[in-house]
Amino acid sequence: MDTQNRSAPERAQSRVVAKNHPNRRSAAGGLIHDNTRHSARFTVVGNHLAQHPELSGLAIGLGVHIQSLPAGSRVDIRTLTARFPEGAVRIAAALRELEAHGYLRRERKRGADGRIVTRTVSCNQPGGGGDVAAAPPPRKKKTASRALPAVPRPAQPAPALVQQATDLLADLRRHDSRLLLSAHDTAHLAPGVVAWLERDATPSAVRHALTTGLPDEPLCRPAALLAHRLTAQLPPPPPFRAPALPPAARHPLQNCEGCDRAFRSPEPGRCSSCSPDPPEAA
Repeated sequence: MDTQNRSAPERAQSRVVAKNHPNRRSAAGGLIHDNTRHSARFTVVGNHLAQHPELSGLAIGLGVHIQSLPAGSRVDIRTLTARFPEGAVRIAAALRELEAHGYLRRERKRGADGRIVTRTVSCNQPGGGGDVAAAPPPRKKKTASRALPAVPRPAQPAPALVQQATDLLADLRRHDSRLLLSAHDTAHLAPGVVAWLERDATPSAVRHALTTGLPDEPLCRPAALLAHRLTAQLPPPPPFRAPALPPAARHPLQNCEGCDRAFRSPEPGRCSSCSPDPPEAA
């Protein structure tokens, strides 16, 4: 009875918190993420699928794969069997798992030709009640087109000048392909070009003012740029010129009936020296 048991500890050992705490993570083990932010070709998948506690690994992988496919892709058993090394039996079982947990819905629809087809609907959040096929397409926002800046107005828009201005604007695309104008833009800019032509600007001068010094980047609104140039660089009116007087009428030479000298007169007769009366028109 006096023999001691050497295998039994002499006293109970207390657990060292720093080394034996169950929640302490080892510095050498555990998961470390080396993440890079995706900017293209990525799919957002919820953790409720990626970490589902009841789905098998194959079902989770198929669910993620199906959610990453574009609309209209085939996800039948034959297609998935050709894509993955698992057999048709395992893939069919994984699809049934996804269907049981609400990640897939299979609907039978009758087509326009009368044939019944099976449509597979993928749900990224089971229970959300959304139907991707029944959801209306997003409406495109209508952007209000901004009005073009005003252009100078001509004093007398003669039809010949309007046609010349229209031809000049239509020809700008031959000098710069970015200056391809629509019929609406041409009709808006034509009065401004007529105002230039009325101020003695030649068509080549107008063309040079509109096409020289354009920016190198693409022109978003070429008509607006031309309207600004027609207004900002409008030349001054030409200097005033008095109308030229018509040349004085030159009468033909006549021989005086009295002294036989030549003088200018509209009708034959006597010269001013021989005529007793003052001439009516010298």
